[in-house]
Amino acid sequence: MTTVRANIYAVADRAGVSIATVSRVQRGIGPVSAETRERVLRAIEELRYTPSGSGRALANQRAGAMGIVFPDLSGPYYSEVILGVEEEMVAAGQSLFILGTHGRDRCAELVLDLMSRVDGLIIMGRTVSDEVVRALEGGRVPLALLARPPVDGIPSVRAESLRPAIELTEHLLAHGHERLAFIGDPASSSDAEERWRGFAQALGDRAGEPFSAAFGEAEGRLAATRALATGATALLCASDELALGAYRAARARRLRIPEDIAITGWDDIQLARFVSPALTTVRQPMRELGVATARLLFERIAGAEPAATVLASDVVIRASCGCEPLSDEEEESHQ
Repeated sequence: MTTVRANIYAVADRAGVSIATVSRVQRGIGPVSAETRERVLRAIEELRYTPSGSGRALANQRAGAMGIVFPDLSGPYYSEVILGVEEEMVAAGQSLFILGTHGRDRCAELVLDLMSRVDGLIIMGRTVSDEVVRALEGGRVPLALLARPPVDGIPSVRAESLRPAIELTEHLLAHGHERLAFIGDPASSSDAEERWRGFAQALGDRAGEPFSAAFGEAEGRLAATRALATGATALLCASDELALGAYRAARARRLRIPEDIAITGWDDIQLARFVSPALTTVRQPMRELGVATARLLFERIAGAEPAATVLASDVVIRASCGCEPLSDEEEESHQ
């Protein structure tokens, strides 16, 4: 008869805690109460749990640090995600090395160098190709993917984009708009690609081509200027920063928002509710993305095999699409 070795999930279930808590107890770091630590240790003893090689590697860390590979370090979206990752790293007593790849050559080499100095690595978006991710998997440190689909079983954490993009496009159509334009670059990230696919799915043959733009206000202004020149009456922007650039483009042409042009964004950054008119957008859980990815990485290091996670995103209807402005009470309910 073959004896099935207990895993970290069984220990967590026996102790009535999360996998991350079991991992913290194993490593002897992080905020765990004495009572919880005792329950976990008792469950480990009762189940005769032995961590896998990855778990033992974490318990005997050589670096005491984790790494994250980001496409860019500017803008409210990236800063919120990094804060979420850092929050978990601080709780676990880990340092965090950040590598921004924007404008850099030989990114794969830079990532390999970072891997030599950390005990786990988070890779965000399309900073490196799937081929590079496959080559890195199975190396000396575990990987976790952020804001991109899983690659050959390597788990990821991302926010949903397809359904909200369809919902937002249909909302603009319900306002009577027939000439809609998408502002953003589907080739730049998996998130932007899904938002474009949702837009195109809702419009069918009327979708046209996206007005490509990197995630930034200046890029949004230029792309929106091109879209407005074609007679577009509604713009679905792939980020709030792009939408703010579209506001500038509309005002440069003396167009009223939303009477002459409806504009929507994505992310629900803090400024979205304070611009005039307040921006209709999609709230994705930016900080939670970072927290969940850090926890997923800790689980992989501890020897678990966590599943990919897709966090919910919600359409937030404000005035820039043509609806009535939200009251303060309604705004607070969205927070």
